[in-house]
Amino acid sequence: MSNYSRLRVPGGTYFFTVRLQDQQSDLLVSRIDVLRHATQLCLNRWPFKIDAAVILPNKLHMIWTLPDGDADYSKRWRMIKTTFSRHVPAPDYVPPSHQRRGEKGIWQRRFWEHLIRDDEDLALHMHLIRAAPLHAGLAKGPNTWPHSSFYKRHAVHKRRKVRTIGPAPSSPSPTVAAKTIRKQQIAANESY
Repeated sequence: MSNYSRLRVPGGTYFFTVRLQDQQSDLLVSRIDVLRHATQLCLNRWPFKIDAAVILPNKLHMIWTLPDGDADYSKRWRMIKTTFSRHVPAPDYVPPSHQRRGEKGIWQRRFWEHLIRDDEDLALHMHLIRAAPLHAGLAKGPNTWPHSSFYKRHAVHKRRKVRTIGPAPSSPSPTVAAKTIRKQQIAANESY
């Protein structure tokens, strides 16, 4: 059995890539509901923060921040992959190595992880997640792929219509200034 050397830092932030065994499959997006449920079950059992995520048809990338004192991301991935596998049909072809171990053959056995070392490293991996649908030819823009945390953030930001009505009044009292701005906003909304 292989003994993989993994850098484990309690409370660390990690970038992950997890792939399906069949690189032609679209199982992750066609059964996104099952993946979300499996991830939520894991979050309920062993909390962590998902800083960013993108789900592509045959692989996913995520950035997680683990709780202080906890560095066991492997048990979380095991739970997500196992729960997902139990609720989707087996593929037509299961490699003999997976059959011998009684595995369903949906996921590649391992995953790739990278410990985020600083803000620059985090920005780079956030960019990789944001750009992944573009590189895969699945989206025309970085915020147009619906299975990305950036899509959700972009949609929320687009719904907020911030408009300026005029210059903010100059007043020594913040309360007076706030009331004046609020009156201007109400008047502007009534005119629509």
